[in-house]
Amino acid sequence: MAQGFDPAAATAAYLATLSPEAHAKATAYTQGGHWVLLWGTLVSILISWLVLKSGVLVGLRAGVERAKPRPWLAVLVVVVVDTIIEGLLAIPWEAYANWWREKSYGLTSRAFQGWLGEHFMHMAVGLVSTLILFLLVYWLIRRAPRTWWLWGGVGFMVVSLAFFILQLFLIEPLFNTYKVAPPGPVRDEVVAMAKQVGVPSDKILIYDGSKQSNRYTANAGGIFGFGRVAMSDVMFKKDADLAEVRGVVGHEMGHYVRKHILIGDVAKGLLTLVGLFLADRLFPAAARILGAKGVKGIADPAGLPVLSILFAVLGLLATPLTNTFSRWVEADADHFSVVHFNEPDGLAKALVKTIEYRASSPSKLEEFIFYDHPSVESRVRAMMEWKATHPPRQPVAEPAPPPAAEPSAS
Repeated sequence: MAQGFDPAAATAAYLATLSPEAHAKATAYTQGGHWVLLWGTLVSILISWLVLKSGVLVGLRAGVERAKPRPWLAVLVVVVVDTIIEGLLAIPWEAYANWWREKSYGLTSRAFQGWLGEHFMHMAVGLVSTLILFLLVYWLIRRAPRTWWLWGGVGFMVVSLAFFILQLFLIEPLFNTYKVAPPGPVRDEVVAMAKQVGVPSDKILIYDGSKQSNRYTANAGGIFGFGRVAMSDVMFKKDADLAEVRGVVGHEMGHYVRKHILIGDVAKGLLTLVGLFLADRLFPAAARILGAKGVKGIADPAGLPVLSILFAVLGLLATPLTNTFSRWVEADADHFSVVHFNEPDGLAKALVKTIEYRASSPSKLEEFIFYDHPSVESRVRAMMEWKATHPPRQPVAEPAPPPAAEPSAS
């Protein structure tokens, strides 16, 4: 350990760069978010129940199949109508949880009309993806009524990877403008980093993340050789220097190199398989309890709200498990960054800037249940432990140049 260097004191010093008022505000936002998770699930359940009790989906399915059985068409019509109705009914809650609350805590500068327009775009994209998924699910139920849940879990892994690639290169550009990072120290440094660890270095991008959020972030996404490094302009609006860029982008490159997308896809696929199995076994009882009049069974698309409610409950119960996996992935990416790029202070400075939307020091129980990243305090402490036992790298030039992408006026 470096003589005279105390990792605990260094961690406390980093956390103390924020005022007690800022920490209190972050805690209020974070703990309020735990209630948002619960209430969001209850709102989703209520909306699905209202659609189920209305009988509209049973009527649609019966109308489509009045002349002859056309199961694929019945699924298409029911899924489209159900998704639109539930999406519209959820707008007031979504506006509160994802715009008003973010606005009140200073985490977005976006006007409501801009948020609403983009929300409708997300609904349209979600409609297409939901339709594809449930056409596949109901086809499997009809073809393999005993083992559909098993094939569904396997199919989820394949479809999820396809959606990820589409998200990266087709869907995300619908919502943000991605521009090649201008020549200069930032681009040169990130290109060198990418070449060092085998990440594609021809797509170093800056995007107008401030259009949606004031959160400090970056990402390096891709699989099978398709990849990019994308930095939000918020990083530079919050004065990210090259040490921070190296720490943060190194973390994101860790996700790519360590194949976290593929590992996560397998993990989510297995969890989905378990969820589909439970849904298959619980559907009859759930349909009775919910009063699903006219629903003939799990193969009947009119019972989609029953499945939605089951998935909502199972998803909420699985939150500690999925968050534990996510924390492991994020800690692994931190370790990759500091091992390969040796910027413990750069990453620590960046982490402190994320406290505004993720309280720094939760209890162990709170972190276990609700946190999808390790606490900032534990992550900074890990960086300081590394710093105590490793010599510093040579300093880099700073400051970084401003981003090329400008935020939208909406």
